[in-house]
Amino acid sequence: MTKTDSRVLRAELLSFDADPGEADSPVPGSVRHYPDGALWVENGRIRALDDYASLASRLPEGVEIFDYRGKLITPGFIDSHVHYVQLEIMASWGRQLLDWLNDYTFPEELKFANREHAEALSEAFLDEMLRVGTTTAQVFCSSHATSVDAFFAASHRRGLCMLAGKVLMDRHAPEELTDDTLGGIRDSERLIADWHGKRRLGYSLTPRFAPTSTRAQLDATGAILRNDPSLWLQTHLAENTGELDWVAALFPGSRDYLEVYEQSGLVGPRSTFAHGIHLDQAMRGRLAERGANLAFCPSSNLFLGSGLFDRKAAREAGLNVTYASDVGGGTDLSGLATLKAAYQVGQLRGQPLTAWQGFYGLTLGNARALSLDDRIGRLAPGMDADFVILDPAATPLLARRTARCRSLGETLFALMMMGDDRSVAETWAAGRCQHRRDHQPIASG
Repeated sequence: MTKTDSRVLRAELLSFDADPGEADSPVPGSVRHYPDGALWVENGRIRALDDYASLASRLPEGVEIFDYRGKLITPGFIDSHVHYVQLEIMASWGRQLLDWLNDYTFPEELKFANREHAEALSEAFLDEMLRVGTTTAQVFCSSHATSVDAFFAASHRRGLCMLAGKVLMDRHAPEELTDDTLGGIRDSERLIADWHGKRRLGYSLTPRFAPTSTRAQLDATGAILRNDPSLWLQTHLAENTGELDWVAALFPGSRDYLEVYEQSGLVGPRSTFAHGIHLDQAMRGRLAERGANLAFCPSSNLFLGSGLFDRKAAREAGLNVTYASDVGGGTDLSGLATLKAAYQVGQLRGQPLTAWQGFYGLTLGNARALSLDDRIGRLAPGMDADFVILDPAATPLLARRTARCRSLGETLFALMMMGDDRSVAETWAAGRCQHRRDHQPIASG
């Protein structure tokens, strides 16, 4: 008889059931909050949650209860766009996008032809993601199939929900990083067969961006996507003005950058386009009609001088916006740091991000946009037990600030602006504690 793995965590609980809107107060019914709550985790899933006093009376005898009072439990954070293979070039001396690729990215990604290097960086990357409370990410690997095998193998051992894919490039990159057109597609098909749908893993087709793919490669990628709508797709769009000029020269038969992807059938409900800074409203509307999402990468956009994302315009077009670190162009893996930068970008545009909208975005908002909300993004019965335990008094200064907070909204905003990896007391994925702040990361099993 299989032994039941069951435990209850007592803490303040926060989750979202719907978009809270843009106002200072969340839309009624959008927030689920238990000041003294109980989260019942069983066999990797959430069995129940409620006020502690109510749930405690319904628990079977012998269930272990862990007391986290003074802490806040939210769903695990989700990062919609990040490059694990760029972990070690974070904070390299600033360049704009195209220089960044040539000076830092391509030389770094060459190293991932080596399986041992890919395995070591996969483990380091996942340790760091869990350290900052991120339990799911959509990840760019390198153009080497071995980089994908290493990343998925490490994620599978830890029981993580991860999306990833091999970068597809058949031109305008170092020879050692480019595939012939059909070779990259064959690699992708093999990786899909090996990893897509295996436990909590999903495959995201990954043409780097239009300039490094021929039309033939983009068309072949679109054919795979049409044949299997359960796949995801990730690429870049309209990040930098120099990039726009290059795309226009390379694809003279397309009226704009977005149409390059549309003509190959790459724009759909599981498509993520990173950045999308330099778009007009008609292009945003076309993305929205097809259910795609834009990954807002504020720290990367600021670091590389790419521009200020117009979140309000995207929302007015009905376009899904997700939140992403975009490491290594991004300067921090932390979802809290991403929200801080998003707020600052919003202030410069006259559209500041509320804490309600920010925490919704990192959890249920990102899950919905990535078509993962049937299993992650909320604290609710039947959902996978991926969550983060936040400490509002993690540092002396943060403790001083949160001691003066008069509402949950104020506390969330303080965490969003002042929080970092020290604010993450524990990170749980698949019902297991996989990072604990006061100890080394929990070993994978």
